Amino acid sequence: MVEHCPECGSELLYRDGLRYTVQGPIQRFLWRACGFRFSDPNKSYIICPTIGNRQICVSLESAKNLTTATESKTVAGEERVSQGVKGKLLEYGFHLKKEGLKDSTITTFTYMLEKLAKSGADLYEPESVKEAMSNLAMPGNSKMTMKGAYSSFLKYIGKTWRPPKIEVSAKIPFIPLESELDQLIAATGKKTSCLLQLLKETGMRIGEALRIEWTDVNPSNNTVILNKPEKGSNPRIFRVSTKLISMIQGLQKTANVLFGPSNARERASHLLRQRKKIALKLANPRLSRITFHTFRHWKGTMEYHKTHDPYHVKQILGHKSMMSTELYINIEQAIFNEANDEFHVKVADSLEEACKLLEVGFEFVTDMDGKKLFRKRK
Repeated sequence: MVEHCPECGSELLYRDGLRYTVQGPIQRFLWRACGFRFSDPNKSYIICPTIGNRQICVSLESAKNLTTATESKTVAGEERVSQGVKGKLLEYGFHLKKEGLKDSTITTFTYMLEKLAKSGADLYEPESVKEAMSNLAMPGNSKMTMKGAYSSFLKYIGKTWRPPKIEVSAKIPFIPLESELDQLIAATGKKTSCLLQLLKETGMRIGEALRIEWTDVNPSNNTVILNKPEKGSNPRIFRVSTKLISMIQGLQKTANVLFGPSNARERASHLLRQRKKIALKLANPRLSRITFHTFRHWKGTMEYHKTHDPYHVKQILGHKSMMSTELYINIEQAIFNEANDEFHVKVADSLEEACKLLEVGFEFVTDMDGKKLFRKRK
C-alpha cells in the first residue's frame, strides 16, 4: 500500500482508478496536496511529461504498448482519449525533453494536444485539427499556442500542414489598486500570500518565482536572486522588504525550492478558488480579475511611474526587447495623467555620451552650441 507521495511527502490520497495493461491492471493514486498522479509502486514505472494538469506514471513494459492499445477507462468527468494518442503524446513529450525544451513548454504543448484530442480531432489528420480548432471557444493567444504545439507535433511525426490564420487581439492588461493587491495577499493562506508578496515586490513571472530556492534568499541584506529566469531573460537580483523576508522565513522547508514541488497551473487553479471567495466576501468583483501575471503588470506600471525610466523597467522585468516595456509607458500615462513639467536636463558632448543618456531614459530635445540637450521627467 502506498503511504507517502514521492513528490511532496503527503499522506492524503485518492484512489484514481485502474490502468489496464497487457500485464494486468495497476492501481493509480492521486495525491490531494500536490495533484501528482502515481501508479502502484510495486510495478516498475517511469514518469512521463505532464498531460493536462496531471502527471501519468506507467510501467516500463506497458509504456511500450501504449501506442497500440485501444481505449482505457478514465477518471469520472473526463472525456475519453485513446491510449494510442496518450502513448504518442508520451513519446512526443520525451522527444521534447531530449531536445532541451523546458518542462513548462512540454506541459503546455502536451496539454494543448490533449485538448484537441478531447474535442474530437484526429491528431494525425491536419484538416481534422483545423476543424476542431475553429470550433473551440478559446482566446486568440491560446489558439496561437495550440497552433505552435501542433506544428511541433507534426514535425515530430514527419508531417506538415498549412496552418490556419488566427486573429490575436491585443488587450490592455488590468491594473488593480495597490490596496486591492494587499487585500488579496492578506486574505490568502501563508504560502500563497508569501508567493503573491514576492510577485508584487519583484515583478517575477510565476514560473520564475516557483523556481526560487532557499539558497537564493539572503536575509542579511534583504535580497532575492533569480538564477533561473524564463524566456531567455538575464538573471536578476532584487532588494525586497523586511516583511517579505519574514514571510519567507515563516515557510516550512519541505523542498529545495521555497514553495515546494508544484507547477504554475496548479498554483493558478488554487488562486482562482481563493480569489473568488475573497472577492465575494469583500464585495469587490475586481479582485476576481487578479492573476499571477497581474502583479507583473502592476509592478512594471508602478516602476515606470516612479522613475520614468523605461530602461530601468526593462531590467527589472527582464524583457528582451524595449517593445515589451513600452506597454507600461502607455498604461502609466493613461492611469496617472499627470502634467509634470519638471525635468532633469543633461548635455552630451559626444555620440557615446548621447547613447548612454538614451539608454537610461533621457529624450533628445535639440542641438545648441554644438552640444546635444536631453531631458527626462523627474
